[in-house]
Amino acid sequence: MARILVVDDATTVRMYYRDVLEDAGFAVDEAANGFEGLEKAMEQAFDLVLVDVNMPKMDGYAFLRQGRAMPELQAVPVVMISTENGPEDRARAYAVGANLYLAKPVRPETLSRVATLMAGATR
Repeated sequence: MARILVVDDATTVRMYYRDVLEDAGFAVDEAANGFEGLEKAMEQAFDLVLVDVNMPKMDGYAFLRQGRAMPELQAVPVVMISTENGPEDRARAYAVGANLYLAKPVRPETLSRVATLMAGATR
């Protein structure tokens, strides 16, 4: 079963992603900020990371910059998901190592399709 780490400071967003992704057959773990996400990535392997941009303590850009320097996250696909949707936001995300950038809100079918394509089929 593919494992996905959801890094977002909003509890309701994490719950929504968890519900959609578990229904699609994924194992999901959560982190409330970038620091917690990096700690979890050092403790266990993930097949995909979904990360918000705007978070306290460590934002998504800093998480990804530091994560790409860690052996545990160098090759893991990362999708940044944010309400920030300008071309400069996308460019910045790709510059720090994002594999894909999605604008919130993400529809359930889009989320499960992207996860399946990037983390592998689970069924």
